[in-house]
Amino acid sequence: MFEINLGDVIITKKNHPCGSNNWECVRTGADIKLKCLNCGRIIMLDREDLKKRIKNIIKADKPNG
Repeated sequence: MFEINLGDVIITKKNHPCGSNNWECVRTGADIKLKCLNCGRIIMLDREDLKKRIKNIIKADKPNG
């Protein structure tokens, strides 16, 4: 199972209609809520569907403390 945390940037295989393929994870759970980093559109995908669409995951920096 792949691990996605809040703040991670997800790069998808196909571009969004706005031209970007970079998404920020804003909610996790049974469904994953993603925000487009170009136009701000928010979508929700189930984990299995998202797993098929992911090209790469850039992990968010964790603050020390």
